[in-house]
Amino acid sequence: MSLPCMILAAGFGTRMRPLTDEMPKPLIEVAGRALIDHALDMAEDAGAGPIAVNGHYRAEQMAAHLADGRATFLRESPEILGSGGGVRNALPVLGEGPLVTLNADAIFAGPNPIDTLMAAWDPVRMSGLLLLVPLERTVARQGGGDFRLDRDGRIAPDAEGAVYTGAQILGRGVVARWPEGPFEMREIWEALMAEGRLYGCLHPGYWADVGHPAGIAEAEAMLKAADV
Repeated sequence: MSLPCMILAAGFGTRMRPLTDEMPKPLIEVAGRALIDHALDMAEDAGAGPIAVNGHYRAEQMAAHLADGRATFLRESPEILGSGGGVRNALPVLGEGPLVTLNADAIFAGPNPIDTLMAAWDPVRMSGLLLLVPLERTVARQGGGDFRLDRDGRIAPDAEGAVYTGAQILGRGVVARWPEGPFEMREIWEALMAEGRLYGCLHPGYWADVGHPAGIAEAEAMLKAADV
């Protein structure tokens, strides 16, 4: 199964300052490659396509980096659309059926997260499937957990639970029913939790949050340890 993929890369990167004073966060390098290229590699290795990437802050740099055609670049202007609005805006270029979304500031060690999601995806029961990781297998995480899993795999908010990795599968219809314009992904999640159709599965490896400067070296150390 091949799914289209949306990589969320439009944020201002405020936690990453001063590194983001002159460049967008997805172009910051980890282990010699830009964060956005790590995400593109994961999508391509999993056979995902078509691939779209959004941008707003210093969007001209993102557009230049993606001029090689690896993905369709969607410039959000004049306003940033938020995590939900960005995915909604990408639907016309992502084809039909369910889609994968990735955050551009996450680094994974272990199996490809998209492969893990696709193996667990069940469109009969699910309208959304979030990839989580236990807090003890996170690197450079600032804060606690996000969700707990019940015995059937449904999720609910829990500050002491597992951490959302930024990777998920969403049914196209649950995104399309939202009007165009700015909104956040949590609005979709809240609706799906109320319907009992938001599920989670666990990433069996490690995950690094590269949303702040200290996360760069820690993510590189995680990748080096995984290669040993």
